[in-house]
Amino acid sequence: MAEHGFVEDTFAQYYLQHATKIMPPSSMAQREFGIILFREKMMVRHKALNTSEELRRFIVSMAPSDVYYSSAYYERPEEQMGRKGWIGADLIFDIDSDHIPTPCKNRHDYWVCESCSNTGIGTKPNVCPRCNGTKFKTEGWLCESCLNAAKAETQKLLDFLSSDFGFRPENLTTCFSGQRGYHVHIEEPEIRTLDQNSRKEIVDYITGTGLKVEFQGLFEMRESRSRRITRPDLNALGWQGRMMRGVYDLLAATSTDGTGKLDLPKGTAKFIQGNKQLILESLADKSPRAPVKGLNPAAFAKLAERGIEGQASAIDTVVTTDIHRLIRLPETLHGKTGLKAMEIPTQSLEGFDPLSDAVAFKNGNLDVFVKDAYSFRLGEQTYGPYHEENVDLPMAAAMYLLCKKVASTIG
Repeated sequence: MAEHGFVEDTFAQYYLQHATKIMPPSSMAQREFGIILFREKMMVRHKALNTSEELRRFIVSMAPSDVYYSSAYYERPEEQMGRKGWIGADLIFDIDSDHIPTPCKNRHDYWVCESCSNTGIGTKPNVCPRCNGTKFKTEGWLCESCLNAAKAETQKLLDFLSSDFGFRPENLTTCFSGQRGYHVHIEEPEIRTLDQNSRKEIVDYITGTGLKVEFQGLFEMRESRSRRITRPDLNALGWQGRMMRGVYDLLAATSTDGTGKLDLPKGTAKFIQGNKQLILESLADKSPRAPVKGLNPAAFAKLAERGIEGQASAIDTVVTTDIHRLIRLPETLHGKTGLKAMEIPTQSLEGFDPLSDAVAFKNGNLDVFVKDAYSFRLGEQTYGPYHEENVDLPMAAAMYLLCKKVASTIG
């Protein structure tokens, strides 16, 4: 059996057995639904479904590779976009490890030039070195470090939404995407009618876009027109406190021999190296005075800029501003991994392990021929690397490689 047929049939069997776990989104009759088909490799969208049973029957009958619903509410969700009658949209955030510059990507991610099929490891180039093409397909592996980075960014985002915007934690829905990131949904009626510009303002705040350190209470002008560091409290509200906590975390994480990475003048870096603990203690002091004599305003401003970068959350800005966005439906399978997209109670996010908790196929083994595969973990076991070899694998690991199209079934 061709591998795409095996994967499709296995997905179909999964949905037959587990369809009752799929819950419809709120106000489902006003949502648009869409699926991606295995064989046609195309999206079928503009579907209107009115009941949970109708939704489940649709998924079971179509056995799709991926299932989506709209963040938007429409008067006529089955119509083409211009005739749907937009009512409003949930506020959606997407955090994907693809957008987080983790060092391990240079080992396990790769790109393929769409013009000449040239390949390379790590971040895709601007121009293909073989044909000067500019269009690439990128692929990445399930990686614990990347997923942990995505979780940390999601936790930052949740803190922004509750502490700075005042959203109640019980109204924030967090979901694992089924691949390399997380989604956060807010369905409160007050935000549904926000337009794209309003959503962009929220995005700019969370990403620290356009934030100027000189406007964050960092300096006080003297009569001599020189600046004196006044520094906000670590626990100050909004970006003032976030900026200072970013500075604290930056210095705390910098080894004594790594101060050169702070991009500061040699004398300042040497001063920090010799007085790191004293500086940290001073930053934790609530009195608004200069952290330590020896850090001038220009150097401290540069540290503050780095602090802002560290505190900002790495959200996909396009997703949040898109008022027609389709988002993955929880308890459905991801066509590129075979893992489940799933909702996670916010209080359980810290202990959530996507490489164990989102495994869908837990029974049986399968013989597959693997062309090339980087090592990856699923559950408690690590698999690979593999190269041009037959391997007997647990079904979850085999399905992952089949979904990534780096393996084929044997026999």
